[in-house]
Amino acid sequence: MALTYIWCGFFIVGFLAALAQWIFLGDATVFKKVIDGTFESAKIAVMDISLPLAGVMTFWLGILAIGEKAGAIQVISRVLSPFFSRLFPEVPRDHPATGHMVMNYSANFLGLDNAATPFGLKAMQSLQDLNPQKDTASNAQLMFLVIQTAGLTLVPLSVIAQRAVLGAKDPSDIFIPTLIATYVGTLVAVLAVCLKQRIKILDPVLLGGIGIISSLLFGMVYYFVNYLTREEIELVSKVVANLILFGIIITFILLGLRRKVNVYEAFIEGAKGGIETALMIIPYLVGMLVAISVLRNSGVLGMIVQGFTWLFASLGFNTDFTPALPTALMKSVSGSGARAMMIDALKTYGVDSFVGRLTSIMQGSSDTTLYIIALYFGAVKITRTRYAVPFGLLADLAGVIAAIWVAYLFFG
Repeated sequence: MALTYIWCGFFIVGFLAALAQWIFLGDATVFKKVIDGTFESAKIAVMDISLPLAGVMTFWLGILAIGEKAGAIQVISRVLSPFFSRLFPEVPRDHPATGHMVMNYSANFLGLDNAATPFGLKAMQSLQDLNPQKDTASNAQLMFLVIQTAGLTLVPLSVIAQRAVLGAKDPSDIFIPTLIATYVGTLVAVLAVCLKQRIKILDPVLLGGIGIISSLLFGMVYYFVNYLTREEIELVSKVVANLILFGIIITFILLGLRRKVNVYEAFIEGAKGGIETALMIIPYLVGMLVAISVLRNSGVLGMIVQGFTWLFASLGFNTDFTPALPTALMKSVSGSGARAMMIDALKTYGVDSFVGRLTSIMQGSSDTTLYIIALYFGAVKITRTRYAVPFGLLADLAGVIAAIWVAYLFFG
């Protein structure tokens, strides 16, 4: 029901905001702007997201099918089952869902968005096979999705590239702050869901796994900062990410051939589900993106930012960060909208200004929560999302607060 309330709320609040602008400001064009936005968002949901996703899904689900028949997914699941069995106690040891989740998280971490979505949808379908109540999100699905919304990424390449295009002196100077912010958001998400699901946080294996991940993460940061130049960081990130992705394809194929799997038939069998999944999610994407468009074009986000600015100023806080809030607010509902907000802030305040750097950190330190929930739950026809929305937004909030803190620490 949470998505239902949010969806209806977006339309109602958007209408009231547009009505207020017409009555008090005499701006009758706001209604046309809102309606034009609904048409454009519906087109984007189908033409720019669902149809391109169909091709990507078709290919990667085929590759995953080869990996499953060759036993690669089972090997991944077996290796990581001690840690994942604590984090996802409902998922049996050695279940393929573990391997699918690992591949999804790894692709997200490396910034491989095109591969991360098929892996994530496959993981959600695997978890749905274990779900006794098919219309209600299971604990495992909620944990998986909330971590997903935190958007842990090693190097925000697209943000760095945009900063370089706009003439930043050092486009990658937001690399470490972004990594810290996204890690804080992810850690808060994991701990919050663990408490909600009464998972034993002090379990030695769970603590050890988090410790190892944290050590590896900050070890990479230390190496990048002390031994690589900005250009080398970007080059290594791109090469390693794409090399790993291509390596997955070749490894699965070679392992399949070794196990005497008919790899082409396995590919075709798995690929058939790509089109079906892409078509299935169209209504969910259209519904959510159109509602988000109404909220954005009616001016609601601008009103919220003005309210925050007044509030923090009244309380005596430094309000240098408030011009970056539109990006933070939009990021939870629309990735493209947040990118547009970021670019506007970079051009308005300067790419190397405090606001410019803060918006860049915010853009790279979280994911589009409502889009992800609509996409992933829509793919498996879950209508009762339980606490996915508030906990996903909690992860976003933690990431935003951490982004503001590190921005002041590094650039304030």
